[in-house]
Amino acid sequence: MLKRCQPPANPALEELARESPTQRLDRLLHAGAAPLTGGLSPVALSLAWADWAWHLAVSPGRQMDLSATAAQLAAETWRTAMGLSEPAEPAGDADDDPRFRHPAWADWPFNALRSGFRNSEAFWRDAAYMPGMTEHHTVMTRFFAKQWLGMMAPANWLPTNPAVLKDAVEARGAHQWQGAMNWLRDVAGQPDPEVVAEAARFQVGRDVAVTPGKVVMRNRLVELIRYAPQTEQVYPEPLLVIPSWIMKYYILDLSPHNSMVRYLVQQGHTVYMVSWRNPDASDADLTMDDYLRLGVLEPLRSVGELSGRAQPVHAMGYCLGGTLLAIAAAALGRSGGVTGGEGLPPLKSLSLLAAQTDFSEPGELGLFIDESQIGYLDEITRGKGFHTGPQMAGSFQFLHSRDLIWTRRMREYLMGEREKRSDLTAWNADTTRMPARMHHEYLIALYLHNELASSSYRVDGHAVSLIDIDVPVFLVGTERDHISPWRSVYKLHHLCDTELTFVLTNGGHNAGILSEPGHAGRRYQIGCRPAHGPWVQREQWLRQTPTHEGSWWPAWHDWLAARSSPLQPARPIPARVTLCDAPGEYVHLRYAD
Repeated sequence: MLKRCQPPANPALEELARESPTQRLDRLLHAGAAPLTGGLSPVALSLAWADWAWHLAVSPGRQMDLSATAAQLAAETWRTAMGLSEPAEPAGDADDDPRFRHPAWADWPFNALRSGFRNSEAFWRDAAYMPGMTEHHTVMTRFFAKQWLGMMAPANWLPTNPAVLKDAVEARGAHQWQGAMNWLRDVAGQPDPEVVAEAARFQVGRDVAVTPGKVVMRNRLVELIRYAPQTEQVYPEPLLVIPSWIMKYYILDLSPHNSMVRYLVQQGHTVYMVSWRNPDASDADLTMDDYLRLGVLEPLRSVGELSGRAQPVHAMGYCLGGTLLAIAAAALGRSGGVTGGEGLPPLKSLSLLAAQTDFSEPGELGLFIDESQIGYLDEITRGKGFHTGPQMAGSFQFLHSRDLIWTRRMREYLMGEREKRSDLTAWNADTTRMPARMHHEYLIALYLHNELASSSYRVDGHAVSLIDIDVPVFLVGTERDHISPWRSVYKLHHLCDTELTFVLTNGGHNAGILSEPGHAGRRYQIGCRPAHGPWVQREQWLRQTPTHEGSWWPAWHDWLAARSSPLQPARPIPARVTLCDAPGEYVHLRYAD
């Protein structure tokens, strides 16, 4: 007699069933308000404002100082408007703000608008701080003042933007009419044929993620891709890559010309790539330990089985994938190792790209992390069982609102120019989710309590310490990284005594990592601290380390090659372990959020 199939357990629905009516009322109220606040806790925002307002109210001396500053800046703006003085900042191409680089911003009256806006920014950089405020509330106040000013910038509005006015005259309003149509389509939710055509330009497995390879392992959370050799000889030590679980892996395998994976295999490295599965509601109870076990240790074991368990493995982690890899390396390096670590191949080296291990200075992303915000996020994700891709994308857009919202909207709605997609922007739109429990755990443990840096993060019930990492480390930070600021990444120097090579490259969190040879305008600094070497302050390191033109990828390849055994003949991927062709199945999983 056939047994009746039982549907898989859904932890999210089970959690909802345990809710009391009052808890359900609060959750529905907060979840309903989330779209109005961008997913930010209104309580956290109100507390920051109240902290600022109360300290201002009881500080008459500070009020007088700010009044004097406002009067001085207003006088400067007036003198600029009357032509009695030149703006303090350079105009035109020399302007450090791309919104004001058009030559017409140097002409009256737009120079006065620009000067007034810059003076408003200067005022609020000062006014957002009140003696006695908490540091977190000060950062929040400054950030939201900057966001408000960014929305009100004269470059965002047709009557106050000389570049748009000039275009309106020259094109007789045709571009503005097209922009109005773009706005109507977006408001109505109607597809734009141009946008649809652009979206079809970069298909996974056809245009991006095309480096040849095979999926050689799969569990409920990841697929493991092994890339086919492209040289006759390869280094014996394979390279295991752990990307962040909040992104599709193929940022490291975009178009052939800028694919990091393709570059590495062409240099003779045998590359294995972890491809994270996009979780659904049934994964709500997955934990950080599950991500460590399923996403790092099991792939590492598979690499060992295919390469020989005595063969050491180079390991690289990007963003939160690097943080998780650092946790794994510390757990494997401690006395007694980690449960399930038996038979794992040893690590030969550790490469961490834009990966934080000390979260005491997490950058602007830390704005979203306090007890109130985490509680708010927990209520939003309860029931769904996951944090959605659009919610995460909205947070990153909020952090970069000048470039990702206002400048883009100005081009699309005032100039009628739809954004042209690149492989990177297409990847960025391919959003992923995070399971509710894991999302909660990593925010609490890493961002809020900074447990990894304080040696109190626990794996298998035992604290891990980064001092136990005993393999050479190649650490990369990027100059304009708002997610993993380089000064925060650099703090690994404090936390371990192993040989550590640090690279600082220009660009941001993604563009700085995608720095293929031949990419114009790339530069980097590189310096090595020997094992147990002296501590060098960040700013001192920045001043004393020479700058090299070009991509940092060749320097990384040379570093890996110097820590690898002599080349040996390449071997094809065994057919017995092949599950399917790269890019695999998990990378294609998409859901309607």
